[in-house]
Amino acid sequence: MQVALFVTCLTDQFFAEAGVAAVRLLRHLGCTVHFPQGQTCCGQPAYNAGYWAEARQVADHTLEVLEGAEYVVLPSGSCTTMLRTFYPELYRDQPKRFARALALSQRTFELSEFIVKVLGKSHLGSGLKGKRIAYHHGCHALRELGLKQEPLTLLRSAGAEVVDWAAAEECCGFGGLFSVKLPEVALGMADRKLATLPNGQVDMLTSTDGGCMLHLMGRMQNQNFNLPVRPLASVLWEAVG
Repeated sequence: MQVALFVTCLTDQFFAEAGVAAVRLLRHLGCTVHFPQGQTCCGQPAYNAGYWAEARQVADHTLEVLEGAEYVVLPSGSCTTMLRTFYPELYRDQPKRFARALALSQRTFELSEFIVKVLGKSHLGSGLKGKRIAYHHGCHALRELGLKQEPLTLLRSAGAEVVDWAAAEECCGFGGLFSVKLPEVALGMADRKLATLPNGQVDMLTSTDGGCMLHLMGRMQNQNFNLPVRPLASVLWEAVG
């Protein structure tokens, strides 16, 4: 199975180990992984800011770079949502581009989703046995893509205990430009979320979205909250053992 890895900006700049882990994991599962060299930002910041013309310029380029890919896999629910849901929206009035964007959206998957739904794998190994993990459901993955059980299934089947976290599905407050426009609200949301973590019962926090992790990590550092935060791709590679 041929897979093009779309690594995303935040993975490239802040969580490079997650990109490496995604490649190793996909190869371990029998995929041939390609890394299209021309890939750039998916265009989501411009899209969210209302600069759709500029977002289309980025999307035009991405459509060319990913043309012909059998599957496109991303270690990010947010950027997966951009390619799958928002690209077709950008081209509603351009039938030819819309058709290409729709075709791309239908072969684009977040990493855990691809493993469970496309590869049909629910057990990667037992490398997380005894680990107590808090999972943050990023808003785009949960609410736009409907992804909830896929990452949890992979974590639990590898021996991890996914701790009962009352705020697991709450927004962390990052929201891309939201945290720039309304920083006080964004910080309050992050603090509220972190305050609900079960004290002394968590070994690490993980998520599929780099923006959420950076936001929560920043608040943890501010509060001297010492809890490892790791990208889901890295944790799933550890699961292989």
